[in-house]
Amino acid sequence: MCDGNLINELDIEAILEEEYPDVAVLMNECLSFCGLCAIKPYAMVNGTRVFADTPEEALDKIRVKIEEELAFYAE
Repeated sequence: MCDGNLINELDIEAILEEEYPDVAVLMNECLSFCGLCAIKPYAMVNGTRVFADTPEEALDKIRVKIEEELAFYAE
């Protein structure tokens, strides 16, 4: 996740680390998606952009994507 992105209105790093202790949450100064970063909260989950209109919606979508990834690797 970019440090300056709208998603950081929430303490997204702490939320995800608490909910998913086995998942690495990495903050980055810039992910080079400046157009998207300027208008929508977003994060990258295993190379996939996850974004929404609000930080809360983005967090919900990130949770879904993390669950999908965990299920895939659990098989």
